[in-house]
Amino acid sequence: MAMTKQSYKKDCIIMNTLNELVPKEHLVRKLDNCIDFRFIEELVKDLYSPIGRPSIPPVVLFKLIFINIIFRINSMRRTCEECKVNIAYRWFLGLSMCDDIPNYSTWSQNYIRRYKESEVFNQIFDRILKQAIEYEFIDVETVFGDGNHHLILA
Repeated sequence: MAMTKQSYKKDCIIMNTLNELVPKEHLVRKLDNCIDFRFIEELVKDLYSPIGRPSIPPVVLFKLIFINIIFRINSMRRTCEECKVNIAYRWFLGLSMCDDIPNYSTWSQNYIRRYKESEVFNQIFDRILKQAIEYEFIDVETVFGDGNHHLILA
């Protein structure tokens, strides 16, 4: 039997929406269906100036943290690079293939300048954590602290 040589087709046009390309069972869809991030804009509006150039939507910045942690990327620089090529991540962020992914330094500067000295970051974390517990994404029965296993009895 003759060997078939692979022909690369790197220049094909794909006529699909991001919604069609992201698998129905992908974790980003489950997160998007269960966790409501809309409260973030109202919570942070006082930290943004009404004048000046448009900012990156705060929801995108917080969803980047989710991608970083949940998919164990462990580097915001690498997370931003992965978001450039991962269609599911773009879908979750609400960014099209034509939109720029925020630079990792933009994320860190927003944290330092806007969120570090305020309680907003903790408030957002707490609200999202409550939603995650409600949808049983988080097991609240077992806690590990300092490397030791602790059982919480109710």
